[in-house]
Amino acid sequence: MVMTHEVTNQPRALVDYNLYTTNRPLRDALAWHLPGADESGRVALGAQLGTAEMQAHARLANTHAPRLLSHDRFGHRIDRVEFHPSYHVLMAAAVGAGLHGTPWARGAGAHVERAAAFMLFTELEPSILCPISMSYAVTPALRANAAVFADWFGRLTSTAYDPRLVPFAEKPGVTMGMGMTEKQGGSDVRANTTRAEFAEDSPWGPCYRLTGHKWFFSAPMCDAFLVLAQAAGGLSCFFLPRVLPDGTLNALQIQRLKDKLGNHANASSEVEFHGARAWRVGDEGRGVAQILEMGTLTRLDCALGTAGLMRQALALALHHTAQRRAFGKTLIEQPLMKNVLADLALESEAATALALRLARAIDRQDDPFESAMRRVLTPVAKFWICKRGAALAQEAMECLGGNGYVEEHGEGVMARIYREMPLNSIWEGAGNIMALDLLRALRGGGQAGSVADALAAELDAVRGAHPAFDRCAAALPGRIDGVVDESEARRLAQDVALAVQAAQLRRHAGDAVFEAFCASRLGGDGGLAFGTLPAGTAFDTIIARAMPNED
Repeated sequence: MVMTHEVTNQPRALVDYNLYTTNRPLRDALAWHLPGADESGRVALGAQLGTAEMQAHARLANTHAPRLLSHDRFGHRIDRVEFHPSYHVLMAAAVGAGLHGTPWARGAGAHVERAAAFMLFTELEPSILCPISMSYAVTPALRANAAVFADWFGRLTSTAYDPRLVPFAEKPGVTMGMGMTEKQGGSDVRANTTRAEFAEDSPWGPCYRLTGHKWFFSAPMCDAFLVLAQAAGGLSCFFLPRVLPDGTLNALQIQRLKDKLGNHANASSEVEFHGARAWRVGDEGRGVAQILEMGTLTRLDCALGTAGLMRQALALALHHTAQRRAFGKTLIEQPLMKNVLADLALESEAATALALRLARAIDRQDDPFESAMRRVLTPVAKFWICKRGAALAQEAMECLGGNGYVEEHGEGVMARIYREMPLNSIWEGAGNIMALDLLRALRGGGQAGSVADALAAELDAVRGAHPAFDRCAAALPGRIDGVVDESEARRLAQDVALAVQAAQLRRHAGDAVFEAFCASRLGGDGGLAFGTLPAGTAFDTIIARAMPNED
């Protein structure tokens, strides 16, 4: 065959590199939050996640989507989901890294360590982390049923992965999910109609039979779920295992798997309960309060996951533009591309900083100041980071040109990131829910004053570092006291997020990043699109800090 051309000027794949050691913004943030902590585990995980082998598993898990097997060949109902083997490899790696319930069995700093590892894993493959995140969120909630907690806690914190659908007592490790949303209610869980009827007392406490449905029921192959249902005393939380202690399947039927824009490796389903056995967790009528507590943790993971995806999108853009040439220079040397890349780097590092600040607040459960910060930062981080993620992914994709838009049988990682980005913004409460939750945190209940005071103290610590930051920090208290119109809640959430991001960047990002962030995000020197930083910005310094290369 006659060759028509030689392939040139095509970048090498970003592969076989260490996701942790090449991520200076993450390393510097962790050095501030966990000074002197051993990095060896992060280094090992970063090396593992950057290999060609793990990248291949991520591609295969996404291109070979889960498949529902409702019946066996003899006609028996089995309600199982079949996954590609690569899915189980990824799950074993995530569980082995302790990204699920493990931090609850460890000491101080465990949740910050886990947050960093969660972000690193998201760079490789985000969708398998849905059951991992839910297992993390439900573990402390099980304390409301002491008997269930005693039997399940050790397995939820174990680093052993066992995908078999067998009784929990036969497994070294388990995963858990959640089932809240119904067709008619969506975010309004009080509109749920699933019924819970008391059946009997048991070693795990009051046992009920549940009848109803869940419209979104992710990871249905988990070993158990926390679900909401209407009991005699109101909306309540229940523990529902897939396999009952006697080895029989619970009466949970998977109706179908969702056909989604992204998140392809994860099985999201619709299910029905036909008298499924479930055990009450907490008091009747306390379901909403318990769900809100779990939501704090899953919302953390939405922020962490998006920050991880932003970092990977940025890394791909930097890697591509450093090799691709046009008009006599590499793309990264072109002045306008420098502006775009530096702007993306600012956004990515700010997202990492805010997500880790929230993880620090969750790690320090008994600190009143951190409890107040946790209350305000949870909706703020979830709202702002997830909103910015999709915009960053689109701009990073444009840096790759047409190559960024191509799927190529799962090899197109940038396209996968772009499809994944909207999910974290929707899951666990969309933007309006988060903005309204911020208003409740700042104005409602006995904790409102402490929440506002904690936010002011967080910002006061870095006053005087930049005029634009000082103006923003000085204006927020008056807005918090004066804004009563819900229509302004999103703007307030945005500005709180930007102020806290700037404060964190001042602590561990260096002057070039902090000053450019304040000038462009708080001082009005940036435009509405990426790549509009002022000409005096330290572009080269910011880009060098973000490059996915070894020091």
